[in-house]
Amino acid sequence: MLKPEECVLVIVDVQGKLAQIMEGSEKLHQQLQTLIQGAQLFEIPILWLEQLPDKLGTTSPELQTLLDKTSVPIAKVHFSGWHCDEFKQALIHTHRKQIILAGIETHVCVYQTCGDLLANQYSVHLVADAVSSRNQTNKQLGIQMMITRGALLTNVESLLFELQHQAQGERFKTLLKLIK
Repeated sequence: MLKPEECVLVIVDVQGKLAQIMEGSEKLHQQLQTLIQGAQLFEIPILWLEQLPDKLGTTSPELQTLLDKTSVPIAKVHFSGWHCDEFKQALIHTHRKQIILAGIETHVCVYQTCGDLLANQYSVHLVADAVSSRNQTNKQLGIQMMITRGALLTNVESLLFELQHQAQGERFKTLLKLIK
């Protein structure tokens, strides 16, 4: 079971024009907004990556507005976030081993980041409705490749209710408003 105190949300490269041409971009952004707000509700640290932001642009404004409240983007040049020392050190510094993984593109940067996290003894929970690629085939293939390597598959709503554990309390009431 996921425990908020053991989790880190990692968002990969949802930036620039590329984010707008993802399969189901509008729905992807809605799911990511819910996921970010949910992580903030549970006080889960959020690490967000940007691939070559000077060339590809910064994180989508609707996400950046939420993310700016708690953290700053980490620029990278490798497809995998693990090969960025700033990301690796920030993740290690959290002392948490459960990774909630979302972003784009599923079959490239999310996949390579996932593989490196798994190889370094992290448990990866891939949020299937909060990842995308330019086409559905690459998204589905990327998800399958990560599952084959050992990632656990989830979705935004299942994940947030798993973190909640119980249908009571003020946080539960806030969570219900977030989901609906």
